[in-house]
Amino acid sequence: MDVNRRHLIGASVAGAAGALVMSPDAARAAPLTSALGRDATQYGVRPGSPDDQTKVLQRAIDDAARAQVPLALPPGVYRTGMLRLQNGTQLVGVRGATKLVFNGGASMLQGEGAGSVGLTNITLDGSGIPLPTRRGLVHCLGGRDIRIIDCEIIGSGGNGIWFENVSGEISGNIITKSATSAMISFDAQGLLVSRNTIAGTSDNGIEILRNAIGDDGTQVLDNRIEDIKAGPGGSGQYGNAINAFRAGNVIVRGNRIRNCDYSAVRGNSASNIQITGNSVSDVREVALYSEFSFEGAVIANNTVDGAAVGVSVCNFNEGGRIAVVQGNIIRNLLPKRPIGTAPDDDAGIGIYVEADTSVSGNVIENAPSFGIIAGWGKYLRDVAISGNVIRNAFVGVGVSVVPGAGTALVNNNMISETPRGAVVGLDHARPVTPDLSAEGAQRFAQVVMGTNAVRK
Repeated sequence: MDVNRRHLIGASVAGAAGALVMSPDAARAAPLTSALGRDATQYGVRPGSPDDQTKVLQRAIDDAARAQVPLALPPGVYRTGMLRLQNGTQLVGVRGATKLVFNGGASMLQGEGAGSVGLTNITLDGSGIPLPTRRGLVHCLGGRDIRIIDCEIIGSGGNGIWFENVSGEISGNIITKSATSAMISFDAQGLLVSRNTIAGTSDNGIEILRNAIGDDGTQVLDNRIEDIKAGPGGSGQYGNAINAFRAGNVIVRGNRIRNCDYSAVRGNSASNIQITGNSVSDVREVALYSEFSFEGAVIANNTVDGAAVGVSVCNFNEGGRIAVVQGNIIRNLLPKRPIGTAPDDDAGIGIYVEADTSVSGNVIENAPSFGIIAGWGKYLRDVAISGNVIRNAFVGVGVSVVPGAGTALVNNNMISETPRGAVVGLDHARPVTPDLSAEGAQRFAQVVMGTNAVRK
């Protein structure tokens, strides 16, 4: 028989489209046991019922997990307390139409040691009910291959998602109005966090944390994060879109971040962090941060429009060293940091670095104080500043010249509209020399001056 391949594909697509537009009544009339596993209504679960359905939902979850088949939740609202996820639990809903509404408890969905868990196309509404400390509306401990895909998590009275010792994927979700953070992972075992939309949190957006410094490797890619508040206050613990703490080898790439009380990306004691290709605007402290006990940071090809400091690579006193800061566009810096930060913390700075760092190919514009700073007192070693464009800054490049400071090379930069000087020696944040780029200017052993193009 001659079967036309194009006609066969067309028939398959048409059949799939027909299944997609099937009415909820038709879907319930013919449970999708062959295609999707078990239909929850077979267990007495009633979409749209005003009654608490925790018991019947739990029975359906347990039975489907034992049979190693997905559990389909037809369109409707399901009111529930805490449900326990079993090994192999797969919950599948209809995007935008299947909603679980929380009645109260420690969490809505909890897994302990449960692996191969999947949540797809389900809305989880926390109803703003407060959760205990260190809990998420979805709370998973010690599971492998846990996947939350294309879900919506709204109104959590604590964190949206809390993972510990988990591997898996959190992708394509919308997480809004979380009372604390949208998503927290401790001691990840291989985690991908991608293409999520996060808005309206009171602590942080995404937190990648470890109990002790070590390899983590979480990838945080292509998320949209905005409206992150520092609700509890503090001096930088809260109000960050993405926070990596003690987590090594984390990749933060391609995220769109807007309107944060503190940082867009904050790496604290996070070695080998890569912060690349992110678009940042309207953050009120350091936009891109690598601080404290780290070795290795790449901060490259980001755009920052509006921050107190564009990039900070600091804490050589704590062992923070080795970085590349390259190809970033940083502009429209703010003259002040938020209330709560240390009173001597400066603002209006494009890039700040201290040790074993290359700063190259960046464009910095509209910096009320410094385009680039190298060193803090004696904490300066082996910094190369080359090939940057700095315009409209009070000082173009500031380099520490106090006794004990190491060496900085300043070469081949384009520096214009810097009324206090193109290159100036610093005692901490205070300019203490004339413009070192001027002909006949005093020379310092710490500052190796090359050829820079300077325009007043």
